[in-house]
Amino acid sequence: MSDAQNTPVPPPSAALPGDAGVLTGAAAADASAHDPRDDSGGRPRRRRTPRTQRTGGIRTMLRSPLAWITGIVVLWFAAAFLVLPNAALLGTTFFPDGEISFRAIEKLLGSERALKTLGNSFLLAVTLSITVNVVGVFIVLVTQYFKVRGAKLLWLGYATTLIYGGIVLAAGYNFIYGRFGFFTNMMVNVWPDLDRDWFSGYFAVVFVMTFATTTNHMLFLSSSLGKVDYASIEAAKLMGASAWTILRRIVLPVMKPMLFAVTVLTFLVGLGALTAPLVLGGPDFQTVAPLIIDLSRSPVTRDIAALLAIVLGIATIILLAIMNRAEKSGVYFSVAKVATPIQKQTIRNPFANAVVHVIAYLLWVIYLIPVVLIVIFSFVDARSILAGAITPGSFTLDNYITVFSSAAAIRPFVVSVVYSALASIIVVVGVLFVARLLQKHRNALTSALEYLLHIPWILPIVLIALALVMAFDRPQAVVGNIVLTGTPILLLIAYICVKIPFTLRLLKAGFASVPDSLEDASRILGAKSLTTFRRVLIPLVLPTAAAITALNFNSLLDDYDAAIFLYHPLYKPLGVAIQESTRGENNLDAMPITFVYTVLLMIIMGVTMYLVYGRGSRSGAPRKRRKARA
Repeated sequence: MSDAQNTPVPPPSAALPGDAGVLTGAAAADASAHDPRDDSGGRPRRRRTPRTQRTGGIRTMLRSPLAWITGIVVLWFAAAFLVLPNAALLGTTFFPDGEISFRAIEKLLGSERALKTLGNSFLLAVTLSITVNVVGVFIVLVTQYFKVRGAKLLWLGYATTLIYGGIVLAAGYNFIYGRFGFFTNMMVNVWPDLDRDWFSGYFAVVFVMTFATTTNHMLFLSSSLGKVDYASIEAAKLMGASAWTILRRIVLPVMKPMLFAVTVLTFLVGLGALTAPLVLGGPDFQTVAPLIIDLSRSPVTRDIAALLAIVLGIATIILLAIMNRAEKSGVYFSVAKVATPIQKQTIRNPFANAVVHVIAYLLWVIYLIPVVLIVIFSFVDARSILAGAITPGSFTLDNYITVFSSAAAIRPFVVSVVYSALASIIVVVGVLFVARLLQKHRNALTSALEYLLHIPWILPIVLIALALVMAFDRPQAVVGNIVLTGTPILLLIAYICVKIPFTLRLLKAGFASVPDSLEDASRILGAKSLTTFRRVLIPLVLPTAAAITALNFNSLLDDYDAAIFLYHPLYKPLGVAIQESTRGENNLDAMPITFVYTVLLMIIMGVTMYLVYGRGSRSGAPRKRRKARA
């Protein structure tokens, strides 16, 4: 998801020419094969690594002052904000009075509302695993595999989920189709007896989340489709296979690993869904995450909230373990090592071709309507939206003037920008040192450290936020006996925590792509480790770091899941402000302002995606042409 993906990373088994120790290792193996003291009868003897070499990685690491500083800071941060809060959450839930107690479990089992929300969460997760895959696979095939007229235009419509989502998307759908939405008001003018809550509950949540969570299919499944060997398709055609047989027996099996991965991720998204059920679920369809927010506000029911968060965490860990085990089993693989580039296939059956085109453009309209209407409504006054009738006189620039001239209106946007910028910069700068340490020194200590830093990836953000609230509502020695709950800094800490795993994985890939020969040359010239890191390595991974910073900033701008637990009342972020604007008819005056927020967010996210993906992918073409001419 960054420029790091454009940089080839050599596999561990591929030794680069000139690597230190390769020739020595080969010579040693050859010498041992002819050693007269070898009583193996000429058979290859397994060489044992000396004890000094086995522990050399740790000893070498401990000789570096930079490694000491990095290790101490990371261990403190992991202990204070990743391990301690979750341990405190478990302790509060199962050891409320210092002794083991299962009272929280009894409360949960005795609460019909809690059990119903759990069932709704699993129902939503299973449903989305089906609906999102059906829609996601279809839009990938019509834009990347089949010859469909206007495929590029279709792709632009389907890719709108890349520039808006979360609470922004849920609020947009609510303002269009919700109880006081424009379409609902327009239909009430025609059918006065229409139920204003027609777009709510299970159907509304599934509908919105189905078309909001196909982003992974657009990004990753499209890339997986490129690995299909076109020669296999041609061979199947020569053998008389139909288009459906080729799709089912050749194309989809190659996509299975990625399809399985995005299915698990979709299930997890549905299981921990917060914004769509909160805004559109209504009283009849609530899931676990919104209930956790309600229960956590009272000390009496906070233990049930913690237990529900733990249930989500356990489900997440189990699913990720299943996914990792399936990936390691090697069941899914592609036969072709060097695939012939795939070519788009023509749908020969005229009826099937027409049906595919109709469905493709119908989905395109569904994807595009919210974006277009949000932009239009940002220039319309609230009374016209409430009346369900827009005339030329309804258009105005007052909404934008209000946002940019009123301190109260622009404040949530500025607060979110500051939080997102600080968290993105801090996590990238800090993880630069950590990623280098983990990539350079591979031993038991760094492996344990890496597992600790991946804790936010295996726990839902609701559990992390609730754990931070419950852990730091009293003085803690690990942070200097400061009470952090209720302060602005706790939300910043949460943002940093949740972005560590993603940043670490990509920065490790960035460092792994740097040839060791550059560091060796720097050492030969007399440069110290810190100088080499600052003058040689940092400039090479800086494009990757900049792309990660942009993506992190992008994803945190409209955050609601962590903000609703941790925000300070005087520093209300944008996600909370948008969610509050969706509550009932009394906040209709805030509706156009929310549309302006959404347009600004889409512009920022669109520019970010272009800088990370579009500009990076095109920048290399002119250089290649100039080199070819030279």
